[in-house]
Amino acid sequence: MKYLRNDPTLKQRRRELRRNQTDAEKILWAHLRNKQFYGMKFFRQNSIGPYILDFYCPTLKLAVELDGGQHNQLEGKEYDAARSEYLKVQGIDVMRFWNHEVLVDTESVLSELGLKVTSLHPPLI
Repeated sequence: MKYLRNDPTLKQRRRELRRNQTDAEKILWAHLRNKQFYGMKFFRQNSIGPYILDFYCPTLKLAVELDGGQHNQLEGKEYDAARSEYLKVQGIDVMRFWNHEVLVDTESVLSELGLKVTSLHPPLI
């Protein structure tokens, strides 16, 4: 594969996804953007290999995926498993949350994500 990150052939699709965010993505992005979450830089709709990630922090090698109901179907589960395995081989950790979780309990999602961020990048004292 020629491009591991942000393959130019996926650029238009990444733009479309940024322009048409789900409500859950909008809520989470409001907390992650501009290094306001533990000082970490997150990107939205960033591609790694053939996959476009909802959110990605290169410093932590952490992908955050927000899943809708289609991910609960057999095909969605198989696709997600293959995708997660590919990312794992690239050294990228994947956290998954349901859209509904973000919509109804944003603080719990942020808390769980915060625990992961601090475990991967302990704060300097």
